[in-house]
Amino acid sequence: MAFISYYFHWSNEEVLKLDHMSRRKWCGEISQINQSLNPSKKEKEKSILDMKATR
Repeated sequence: MAFISYYFHWSNEEVLKLDHMSRRKWCGEISQINQSLNPSKKEKEKSILDMKATR
């Protein structure tokens, strides 16, 4: 949720109104934008969706 809130400047309340699939979609969109703006020459950067939970 913080990922979407940070990039879109949406409140937690606005992000919570989205269903899970919509939040995943927006995370993917943001990750694609970041990858196109900041391409890594050494290795492909991970998407937020590729990261594993630590809890």
